[in-house]
Amino acid sequence: MDQAPGTRKQRTHDRILDTAARVLRATGFQGVGVADIMKRAGLTHGGFYAHFPSRDALLAEALLRAGEDSHARLARSIAAGEKKDGPFRALVESYLSDRHLASAESGCPVAALASELPRQSDPVRAAGATRVQSLMATVAATMEPGVAAESAGVVAAQLVGALQIARALGDNAKGRRHLAAARRFLLEQFES
Repeated sequence: MDQAPGTRKQRTHDRILDTAARVLRATGFQGVGVADIMKRAGLTHGGFYAHFPSRDALLAEALLRAGEDSHARLARSIAAGEKKDGPFRALVESYLSDRHLASAESGCPVAALASELPRQSDPVRAAGATRVQSLMATVAATMEPGVAAESAGVVAAQLVGALQIARALGDNAKGRRHLAAARRFLLEQFES
């Protein structure tokens, strides 16, 4: 979107995106209604089309925003734990943390939405693929040199799947035990 940074229109656009990104992760694609997002953002429904040509355009952009926000938090966690434990352990412990289990609304959109992506429009699926590739690149950057490149995709799938199953079990002892088992397994398999 061609809007100068810091303009009122850009700030409004960002507020809509931030709202949609939170709602998208919390409720899934079907939970994102234009009227509801605009209301939650403190705006009228009529102003939506000044910012997005369609609901799908909003979904695609909100998915990218959610991924960028999640990636930034994960990168900070990796950087904070890297010196003490190494980047791979920091990644695994952050992604499979009890905090991430409890925070679908602000957590990784890949874990929150992966199963719904195949049924979305082309632009939304493309945004989802971008987020998956970004997660795999983040994983690859934390792995030991010489580990096969395909391993990053496998680890990303294990991270996402473990978090999804833990969330299905609930933010409780069962869900936390599942995350702990997944952390142990990944660290035993891929940490030197």
